[in-house]
Amino acid sequence: MPDILSRSLQHFHNDVAIKFQLYNSLFLSLPFHKIEKTGILLSLLLSNCEDGYAYQKTPEEIIGKFFESHTEFTGKQQKLDLLFRFVQYIERQIVLFDALEDAAYSKINDMKGSGTLKQLENDYFAKKIKEAENINLRDFCVRLVLTAHPTQFYPGSVLGIIHDLAISLKNNDTESVNLLLQQLGKTPFLNKQKPTPYDEAVSLIWFLENIFYHSISDIIQEYKESLPFLDPAFQPVIRMGFWPGGDRDGNPFVKAETTFKVATSLHLALLKCYYRDIRRIKRRLTFSGVDQIISNLETKLYEQAFLRTSETIKAPEDLLIPLAEIKKLLEDNHNSLFVNMVTSMIDKVNCFGLHFAFVDVRQENAIHTEVVDTILKINGQLEHYNTLDDTQKAEYLLSADISISPESIDNELHADTIKTIATIRNIQEHYGESSCHRYIISQCSSYLNVIELLALFRYSGWDKNGIHVDIIPLFETIDDLVRAPEIMRALYETPYYREHLSRRHDSQTIMLGFSDGTKDGGYLMANWMIYRAKEELSKQAKLYELDIMFFDGRGGPPARGGGKTHKFYASMDKDISSKEIQLTIQGQTVSSNFGVIDSARYNIEQLINAGITNNLNQDSQSNFTDKEENLIFHVAEISHNAYLELKNHPDFVEYMSEVSPLKYFSQTNVGSRPAKRGKTEKLTIKDLRAIPFVASWTMIKQNVPGFYGLGTALEQIKHEGKFEKFKELYRKSLFLRTLIDNSEMTLFKTFMPLTAHVADHPKYGIIRKKINDEYHLTKKNLLLLGDHDMLMQEYPVERMSVGMRERITLPLNTIQQYALTQLMHMDDDDPLRPTYIKVVIRCAFGIINAGRNSA
Repeated sequence: MPDILSRSLQHFHNDVAIKFQLYNSLFLSLPFHKIEKTGILLSLLLSNCEDGYAYQKTPEEIIGKFFESHTEFTGKQQKLDLLFRFVQYIERQIVLFDALEDAAYSKINDMKGSGTLKQLENDYFAKKIKEAENINLRDFCVRLVLTAHPTQFYPGSVLGIIHDLAISLKNNDTESVNLLLQQLGKTPFLNKQKPTPYDEAVSLIWFLENIFYHSISDIIQEYKESLPFLDPAFQPVIRMGFWPGGDRDGNPFVKAETTFKVATSLHLALLKCYYRDIRRIKRRLTFSGVDQIISNLETKLYEQAFLRTSETIKAPEDLLIPLAEIKKLLEDNHNSLFVNMVTSMIDKVNCFGLHFAFVDVRQENAIHTEVVDTILKINGQLEHYNTLDDTQKAEYLLSADISISPESIDNELHADTIKTIATIRNIQEHYGESSCHRYIISQCSSYLNVIELLALFRYSGWDKNGIHVDIIPLFETIDDLVRAPEIMRALYETPYYREHLSRRHDSQTIMLGFSDGTKDGGYLMANWMIYRAKEELSKQAKLYELDIMFFDGRGGPPARGGGKTHKFYASMDKDISSKEIQLTIQGQTVSSNFGVIDSARYNIEQLINAGITNNLNQDSQSNFTDKEENLIFHVAEISHNAYLELKNHPDFVEYMSEVSPLKYFSQTNVGSRPAKRGKTEKLTIKDLRAIPFVASWTMIKQNVPGFYGLGTALEQIKHEGKFEKFKELYRKSLFLRTLIDNSEMTLFKTFMPLTAHVADHPKYGIIRKKINDEYHLTKKNLLLLGDHDMLMQEYPVERMSVGMRERITLPLNTIQQYALTQLMHMDDDDPLRPTYIKVVIRCAFGIINAGRNSA
């Protein structure tokens, strides 16, 4: 292991760090106005920042000193123009760094080492797996659900350049690199207008076509013989899901028409992929008897995918049957020549079907309640309904003989909810049941929320015994996680719902929200309560003879369930269901972890390995003892109370709004969804979405959601004499170790000197002091816990990468804080106010992109 780490560090140094310095110098020679002077001045600003913070200078003092020492600018507009040029220059430096890391991915990471399928293959043979165990493993799958959350600030054009740049860098094609850097210099980094939900879908479909289609196929081709449970003929071990166009929670721009349009686009994108493959195969299959079959397939795909003049391919069998015929002809008559190409094509069809990725529909529970009330009011039954308790309401809803059409509802959102339910059936009829078979209820807090949705399906015309949709409750807050087993018990004991589950193969999927859980209860408590909820819900499902699957709503940073994700799945105890791994891949995580085929393959293999290993080793896995669970909960509870004390401070929301760029987040043209729920002007923590909440802390380098309360908790158990016991548990438990290691990364990205000037503020200084004290306390105690000399000591390559990224963006952070300070003291009607706001927003893009898992 030390040798592998040493090699990885050397590769990072040679292929990323040194090449960054080399190619960064090319920016200075690009034929653009003032670029050379901008680059030289930027290096001077970076030095000023590093020296300034070392001497406890404020961002305002650092920027002021820079202009005084290195320019002759006196006008504010001149200075702002230069700051904008710095931002644009740094944005392109970040793209270069991203591309260099992508190009070197297979060298920096051990593609055949720990956690990969090669390691799993070796373990699999060593264990001599029996056929019965193989059959059980065939039920396992990984569901990767791409979401359109606005943490990906690169427009599609820039993503394409990063992809091409990585290839050129990997091939050491300096001429091509130079041309791409010139293209980068001329390419806008901003969307001129806010993207629509369909625009977001198109952007993510690019990753399906160019990355996932190939990486998943490569995995199956290489390992399906030695690891038979990977053969998609039984069931796909990797299934792609999709939220853009289906996720309407808090997004009024997602309509029923959008959902159908996205499902259609996914279908057509996949057929185009199939068409390109069939053309390649056709060039090889020039044999008598085979050529005509492949030509017919090519024609059908072209007419359906490109011309849209026919729909002859209506089911996967319409492709699989002729492909199987071709394969047999090759085996019988042509010495199996090129049969591997046909087999690969069959595997792809078995894996992706005709839908590419299933579209999930999601809506907030309160909307369904409103729609039910509207329908009952139309039918004159609402007054009586409101007199009933929840049990009586459930019985009433499931027995009521009601039929409703969208046209009879005046409220646009309520009418569209009914249209959406009809659209799900329409999508299933066009592209198969697998194309759209899940409906997620956000903020689910009662079993009645699920019954309401089932009732809406019935009222919208679905056969009550033929609702081919999985209803997925999403539990997000700490209180909802605690109540989750009680809510599910009530559902399982509702006869109609239990019958519905029987028709859904006796399986129940439950979604758990890491982002809102952390926002609600703090880092440690949220993660521990999700772990405990999984444990309780798994045991409960066994009692009701159900298979339970957990769908994790994870974001990029540790505060939103990100970090070393595969290690969390490898660390689940034997009482937690591991039949499937389901998780969201959000925003910038799509491009950072799955942006090139090498990284996509590596990260998918890590997840498969974690899940399969968990299934194979269940008998040898040990659970936490009662004493250990009590100790973890005790630490989590202290941490939780410390976090709540900060969050409930009367000036907490105002602090976030003024010290961070939070209130400007809604002005970024990066996502179609509003930054907060609800229509009220006043900002509240409850309405604030987790993404702007976490991203705002990231931009001011305070990262509160990823560590706050942990230091206080560890300090208290030291005084109670329990620290050494917790330390033993940390060494023993991969789950706890991963949790703490992720928090170390958060601390490493924290830079309190950036906001030191706030310490003297009469109102905000108190909150800033609390955060600063907790940061230092947490850092001290985490280093003691891990016996480390420095943060991220166990991950030297990642530490070097994060360190370089933080240095690149230090001027951005400084410029943003400078602009926020000016705005804080500026009149609302100041003519330069819009320009300073623009500076704040532009800096946000670069800071988040550079972090790669910052929001």
